[in-house]
Amino acid sequence: MLHKIDHVGIAVTDIENAIKTYQGLGFTLTGRDRVDSQKVETAFFQIGESCIELIAATEADSPIAKFIEKNAGKGGLQQLAITVNDIEAELTRLKAEGYTLINESPVPGAHGTKVAFVHPKDTEGVLLELCEHPTESY
Repeated sequence: MLHKIDHVGIAVTDIENAIKTYQGLGFTLTGRDRVDSQKVETAFFQIGESCIELIAATEADSPIAKFIEKNAGKGGLQQLAITVNDIEAELTRLKAEGYTLINESPVPGAHGTKVAFVHPKDTEGVLLELCEHPTESY
Protein backbone atom coordinates (compact mmCIF):
# COMPACT_ATOMS: atom_id res chain seq x y z
CA MET A 1 0.00 0.00 0.00
CA LEU A 2 1.33 3.42 -0.97
CA HIS A 3 1.21 5.86 1.97
CA LYS A 4 2.78 9.23 1.25
CA ILE A 5 5.49 11.05 -0.61
CA ASP A 6 8.57 10.06 1.35
CA HIS A 7 11.02 12.36 -0.40
CA VAL A 8 11.95 14.03 -3.64
CA GLY A 9 15.49 13.20 -4.76
CA ILE A 10 17.63 15.88 -6.36
CA ALA A 11 20.90 14.89 -8.01
CA VAL A 12 23.71 17.34 -7.28
CA THR A 13 27.30 17.64 -8.46
CA ASP A 14 28.67 19.05 -5.17
CA ILE A 15 26.82 18.03 -2.02
CA GLU A 16 28.54 20.58 0.26
CA ASN A 17 27.54 23.51 -1.97
CA ALA A 18 24.05 22.09 -2.41
CA ILE A 19 23.62 21.80 1.37
CA LYS A 20 24.66 25.45 1.76
CA THR A 21 22.17 26.43 -0.96
CA TYR A 22 19.25 24.68 0.72
CA GLN A 23 20.23 25.97 4.16
CA GLY A 24 20.37 29.47 2.65
CA LEU A 25 16.81 28.94 1.41
CA GLY A 26 15.75 28.27 5.00
CA PHE A 27 15.71 24.46 5.07
CA THR A 28 17.19 22.66 8.08
CA LEU A 29 19.54 19.74 7.46
CA THR A 30 18.13 16.73 9.31
CA GLY A 31 20.54 13.99 8.31
CA ARG A 32 23.32 12.77 6.07
CA ASP A 33 24.21 9.29 4.98
CA ARG A 34 26.49 7.41 2.63
CA VAL A 35 24.96 4.48 0.77
CA ASP A 36 27.86 2.49 -0.58
CA SER A 37 25.62 0.00 -2.40
CA GLN A 38 24.22 2.88 -4.49
CA LYS A 39 27.57 4.74 -4.63
CA VAL A 40 26.04 7.95 -3.26
CA GLU A 41 26.16 10.42 -0.41
CA THR A 42 22.86 11.93 0.70
CA ALA A 43 21.62 14.90 2.71
CA PHE A 44 18.02 15.19 3.93
CA PHE A 45 15.92 18.23 4.71
CA GLN A 46 12.56 17.62 6.42
CA ILE A 47 9.59 19.60 5.13
CA GLY A 48 6.25 18.66 6.66
CA GLU A 49 5.81 14.90 6.48
CA SER A 50 8.22 14.59 3.56
CA CYS A 51 11.85 15.33 2.78
CA ILE A 52 14.07 16.74 0.11
CA GLU A 53 17.04 14.45 -0.51
CA LEU A 54 20.19 15.79 -2.12
CA ILE A 55 22.11 12.96 -3.79
CA ALA A 56 25.74 13.12 -4.92
CA ALA A 57 27.75 10.40 -6.61
CA THR A 58 30.69 8.96 -4.72
CA GLU A 59 31.96 7.04 -7.76
CA ALA A 60 31.99 7.82 -11.47
CA ASP A 61 29.94 4.73 -12.34
CA SER A 62 27.08 5.38 -9.91
CA PRO A 63 23.51 5.83 -11.17
CA ILE A 64 23.61 9.47 -10.03
CA ALA A 65 26.82 10.16 -11.96
CA LYS A 66 25.16 8.67 -15.06
CA PHE A 67 22.02 10.78 -14.48
CA ILE A 68 24.10 13.96 -14.22
CA GLU A 69 26.06 13.03 -17.34
CA LYS A 70 22.79 12.59 -19.28
CA ASN A 71 21.71 16.04 -18.09
CA ALA A 72 24.66 17.87 -19.63
CA GLY A 73 26.67 17.70 -16.41
CA LYS A 74 23.93 19.30 -14.30
CA GLY A 75 21.87 17.87 -11.49
CA GLY A 76 18.13 18.11 -11.12
CA LEU A 77 15.03 16.24 -10.08
CA GLN A 78 16.03 12.59 -10.15
CA GLN A 79 13.35 10.62 -8.31
CA LEU A 80 10.05 10.58 -6.48
CA ALA A 81 10.06 8.30 -3.45
CA ILE A 82 6.92 6.84 -1.91
CA THR A 83 6.64 5.27 1.55
CA VAL A 84 5.23 1.74 1.62
CA ASN A 85 4.68 -0.58 4.58
CA ASP A 86 5.51 -3.86 2.77
CA ILE A 87 7.99 -3.34 -0.04
CA GLU A 88 8.09 -7.00 -1.06
CA ALA A 89 4.30 -7.05 -1.52
CA GLU A 90 4.43 -3.82 -3.56
CA LEU A 91 7.14 -5.22 -5.82
CA THR A 92 5.09 -8.37 -6.37
CA ARG A 93 1.98 -6.30 -7.14
CA LEU A 94 3.76 -3.95 -9.53
CA LYS A 95 5.49 -6.80 -11.36
CA ALA A 96 2.11 -8.54 -11.79
CA GLU A 97 0.72 -5.28 -13.21
CA GLY A 98 3.50 -5.28 -15.81
CA TYR A 99 5.75 -2.52 -14.49
CA THR A 100 9.47 -2.79 -15.18
CA LEU A 101 11.34 -3.08 -11.90
CA ILE A 102 14.95 -2.00 -11.64
CA ASN A 103 15.12 -3.97 -8.38
CA GLU A 104 13.03 -7.13 -8.06
CA SER A 105 14.11 -7.33 -4.41
CA PRO A 106 14.73 -4.46 -1.99
CA VAL A 107 18.24 -3.07 -1.54
CA PRO A 108 19.66 -1.02 1.36
CA GLY A 109 18.83 2.69 1.29
CA ALA A 110 19.73 5.68 3.43
CA HIS A 111 18.95 5.63 7.15
CA GLY A 112 18.26 1.89 7.29
CA THR A 113 15.46 1.87 4.72
CA LYS A 114 14.76 -0.87 2.22
CA VAL A 115 14.31 0.59 -1.27
CA ALA A 116 13.52 -0.53 -4.80
CA PHE A 117 13.04 1.37 -8.03
CA VAL A 118 10.48 1.28 -10.83
CA HIS A 119 11.89 2.11 -14.27
CA PRO A 120 11.04 5.63 -15.54
CA LYS A 121 9.92 4.28 -18.91
CA ASP A 122 6.81 2.98 -17.13
CA THR A 123 6.17 6.02 -14.94
CA GLU A 124 6.02 8.92 -17.40
CA GLY A 125 9.77 9.51 -17.28
CA VAL A 126 10.14 9.79 -13.49
CA LEU A 127 12.18 7.28 -11.50
CA LEU A 128 9.86 5.96 -8.77
CA GLU A 129 11.48 4.78 -5.55
CA LEU A 130 9.62 2.64 -3.02
CA CYS A 131 10.84 3.07 0.58
CA GLU A 132 10.13 0.92 3.60
CA HIS A 133 11.36 2.42 6.87
CA PRO A 134 12.50 0.04 9.62
CA THR A 135 10.40 1.67 12.34
CA GLU A 136 7.60 3.32 10.33
CA SER A 137 4.19 2.87 11.95
CA TYR A 138 0.86 3.28 10.22
